[in-house]
Amino acid sequence: MRPPESSPTNPAGALGARGRGAGLNPPSRFDRVSLSIDGEALDARHDENPDGPRLATQLIEDATRTVLNRVDSPDLPFAWTLNPYRGCEHGCVYCYARPGHEYLGLSCGIDFETKIHVKRRAPELLRKAITRQGWCGEPIVMSGVTDPYQPIERELKITRACLEVMHELGQPVSIITKNKMIVRDLDLLGEMASRGKAHANISITTLDNDLAHKMEPRASSPRDRLEAIRRLSAAGVPTRVMVAPVIPAINDREIPAILKAAADAGATGAGTVLLRLPYQLKELFLEWLARHYPDRAAHVESLISQSRGGKLYDARPGVRGRGEGPIAEQIRQSYRVFVKRHGLDKGLPPLVAMDPGERQDTQHTLFAS
Repeated sequence: MRPPESSPTNPAGALGARGRGAGLNPPSRFDRVSLSIDGEALDARHDENPDGPRLATQLIEDATRTVLNRVDSPDLPFAWTLNPYRGCEHGCVYCYARPGHEYLGLSCGIDFETKIHVKRRAPELLRKAITRQGWCGEPIVMSGVTDPYQPIERELKITRACLEVMHELGQPVSIITKNKMIVRDLDLLGEMASRGKAHANISITTLDNDLAHKMEPRASSPRDRLEAIRRLSAAGVPTRVMVAPVIPAINDREIPAILKAAADAGATGAGTVLLRLPYQLKELFLEWLARHYPDRAAHVESLISQSRGGKLYDARPGVRGRGEGPIAEQIRQSYRVFVKRHGLDKGLPPLVAMDPGERQDTQHTLFAS
C-alpha cells in the first residue's frame, strides 16, 4: 500500500526508500514550517522507482563533550548509558528512540536511519569520565538508545574502542543489540565476563525472516541473532534474550517460540517490552502497518489502543513498557509462563563494580519480567 498523498512528508521520504524501515520523513515537532508533496509528483516518483529510491547513509561528526548519560527514570534499573551513535541504520520502524533525532533538527523518519551522528571521541571521553575522582564504578549500558553494533560500527569500531577502555580499567558493561557483530568482540567480552564485568542482551522480535526484514531492514536475521546467543554463551558471557517490542497481532504469538529458541541457544535470562509509540512515531508506525498489513492494520491499532487506556501511547513510568488492560495482561501472562517453562527466569549473575575491593557486587536487571 502506498502512503496517502496528503501524508505530511518531505521529498526525501515521501515513498519510503529501499532497505529502509520508515516510509515517511515527517517534520520535527519543533519545526514551524513543513513541506508536502503534490499528488502528481508522488505518482511520477512511484512510476520511476516502484520500490522507492536508494538513500546512502550520511555520517555527521558529533562534537559532544561527554558520553555518559545519567538515567533517572524510576522504571529503568540502571544508572548510566553510553551511545556511540545518534540515529541507527538498522531502521527498525518501531524504535522509540526515533523522536530523539528531532532535537538535532532532523526527522524521526528516514533521517533517523540515514543521517547518523558519530562520536569518534567516545573512547577518549569515556576514559576521562571513569578515571575521574568520584566515579563510583557502576555498570554502564551500551547503548540504551541506538544500537552500538549498527552496520557503520564495522568500519568505525567506536564501540570496540570503548570496550577496550572498559576492559583495561575493569569497568562493567551490559550491551543491548540486535546485530551479530557483537561476536567480533568476544575476545574482550569473554575475558570481561570471566571477571563478572560483562552481560549481553540480544533483541529478537520475530523468528520470521520476512517480518524481520519489514520491521528491521538492516538488523541481523533472526538466525544470526540466535547464533550470536550461542557464541556468547559458549564464551561464558551471560546472555539475555529481549522479546521486544511485542506488537499485538503482529508478533505476540511468537513469544513461546522465541523464548524456546533463545533458551536452546544458551540464553539464561529474558526480558520484554510492549510496543511504545511516543510522539511522531505513531504516524510512522501506522503508515508502515497500512503499507505492509492493510488487512489487519485497523485491528492492530485497536489492540494497541486497548492496551494503552484508549490511546496509542501512555508515557507514565512503569506503564510505558508494560501497558494496561486485558490485552496487555494476556501478553504478559503468556510471556511469564514460557519464561519459566524454558528456564529463563533465573536472571543473570551480578556485574562486579569497577573496584570490587571497596564496593559490593551489584546486580542490574535491564527489564522486569
